[in-house]
Amino acid sequence: MKKWAKNNIGFFFIIPWLIGFLVFKLYPFGSSLYYSFTDYNLFKGIKETGIMNYIEIFTKRQNREALMITFKYAFMTVPLKLVAALFIAYILNFKLKGVNLFRTVYYIPSILGGSVAISVLWRALFKDDGLIQQMIRMLGGNPPSFMTDPNWALFIICLLRVWQFGSTMVIFLAALKGVPEDLYEAAAIDGAKKWKQFFKITVPLITPVIFYNLITQMVQAFQEFNGPFIITNGGPRGKTTLMSILIYNNAFKAYDMGMASAMAWVLFVILMIFTAISFISQKYWVYYSDEG
Repeated sequence: MKKWAKNNIGFFFIIPWLIGFLVFKLYPFGSSLYYSFTDYNLFKGIKETGIMNYIEIFTKRQNREALMITFKYAFMTVPLKLVAALFIAYILNFKLKGVNLFRTVYYIPSILGGSVAISVLWRALFKDDGLIQQMIRMLGGNPPSFMTDPNWALFIICLLRVWQFGSTMVIFLAALKGVPEDLYEAAAIDGAKKWKQFFKITVPLITPVIFYNLITQMVQAFQEFNGPFIITNGGPRGKTTLMSILIYNNAFKAYDMGMASAMAWVLFVILMIFTAISFISQKYWVYYSDEG
């Protein structure tokens, strides 16, 4: 027994993690799947079982619109954030005076961006008679109502997420540092311009990092909650109501845990599908230097 305990002492060190995983991860994961096939109400319990929640998700207009808005938000936010992060990382990769200060300044929004306070500040900036509208009027423009105009509200929410590109930028910057300098020198000798070096050398060599950032940012975009909830609370007229807000409303306002669980699982399956497509497609555009 002592010998067995000595040879397997590592298991004793991971017992706290195992307990936390089973209680706080695996059990909620399994129970939410079960509840998604019920009409489980937090106070009334379960009265009916079946696939009625999933049918309602794809047949009720409000739910379908929330799904489409979630797709729109993700497809707007992720490309813009990746492009902004790569562009700034590329600039900061040059040996500029005070570049470390600029790197710090660009990274700060990623530290603050997920907080409630920043979302409140963002709402104050873009509200009617907010700082942004006042600045546009000072320049002689006629600003729209950002918070109440359906054509602008979702874009303002997306802009908040794009503004938080610091972490993605740091990862891109590390990848850019790993590109061999001799490749640029050889390309320059051949007469290649900076833009051609970027698209023919830089981008192909950092595609693994682009792929990683694409996956992580896609997951974050589909799970976004703070910004739309605090800034517009799903408005105007539901044009910024993402699936995450519907999950919250069903779970903690209507106490319909069955529907909330079903929506969470639909979101999970959508994410799995997009992740699988990304992994399948990577063989066509991601370059790994160790490939023979």
